[in-house]
Amino acid sequence: MGLGQPEKMPPIMGGTGRVYAVSRLPQKVWLMLATAVLALLVFLSLACGVRPLSLHTVWTIMLGGGAVDERAVVLMLRLPRTLLGLLIGASLGIAGAMIQALTRNPLADPGLLGVNAGASFCILLGSALFEVSAPDGLIWFAFAGACAGACLVHLLGRTGGSSATPVRLVLCGVAVAAVLGGLTSLISLLDPAAFDRFRHWNAGALGSSEMHTVRQSGGFMLAGCVLSLLVSRRLNIVALGDAKAHALGVDIVGTHLLCLVAITLLCGASTAAVGPIGFVGLTVPHVARTLCGPDQRWIVLFCAILGPALLLTADILGRLIAAPAELPAGILCAFVGAPVFIALLRRTIQSRL
Repeated sequence: MGLGQPEKMPPIMGGTGRVYAVSRLPQKVWLMLATAVLALLVFLSLACGVRPLSLHTVWTIMLGGGAVDERAVVLMLRLPRTLLGLLIGASLGIAGAMIQALTRNPLADPGLLGVNAGASFCILLGSALFEVSAPDGLIWFAFAGACAGACLVHLLGRTGGSSATPVRLVLCGVAVAAVLGGLTSLISLLDPAAFDRFRHWNAGALGSSEMHTVRQSGGFMLAGCVLSLLVSRRLNIVALGDAKAHALGVDIVGTHLLCLVAITLLCGASTAAVGPIGFVGLTVPHVARTLCGPDQRWIVLFCAILGPALLLTADILGRLIAAPAELPAGILCAFVGAPVFIALLRRTIQSRL
């Protein structure tokens, strides 16, 4: 390498077939740095709001001290939304990595399996037919719709007795999402009252989160995270292609099914809890591959840290920008994630030159 020329980062082939420039820092160093940043964001999330608190005050409250009114603000209002942000960010990030590896499509996101469309349709259907408006009822309608949408995509992908290949899953997912999206629009036009109840959920806001929502949906998200970790090693082999993976003894159909179950648990519970949130599942896996390489085991771990970091950043900015009102985190995620995604694409293109 000549003098004055910057040293290029080594390109690697990710599980999606795309070439990435990988950082030279060890994976464990990046993981510790990301964890430290996430810890700081957690404290900022507990401190920021209509009534700002210092980090020292938040630390005192978490240790059991502090004034009664400040404890109520942190423990009853900000702690549930922060915990839900951690769970949902990790779930969407991991689900994005799983579906990109499963379909070998770098532009795939969790909504590709019809999860978001199914949840939205059932939420609006429950509001129109049963006039359900309480979060306790809506979350189960949303989760049922998310599961039904994912199952429908998988069944359509296996029509004719063939296996659900990545290409078939993508095409069926797009078709199911289009049909369910059209039905959702039809119901919203026929029943404006149901659409009014649906609008707030559809924005992807964490502001109305309560602790019982964390308890209701958290178990499904944790189960999906554990299942993703268990199946991540198989995805490293599946990335070589179905034929080679089968020759190495990997059960392709079983691996695809486990991935679909994990993605459904992660996305279904996340979407049911706060509504559809985009860009986390698309952007975070690309950042993770840049930091840790193509190993799906490391990618899942990094997504579990980077996903919450992105979502909490969007949520904090939403509280600060429109104070004393709030902007939904689902809207801010696009503004935060899009520049990061564009920067990664530019860096990837430059690494090929």
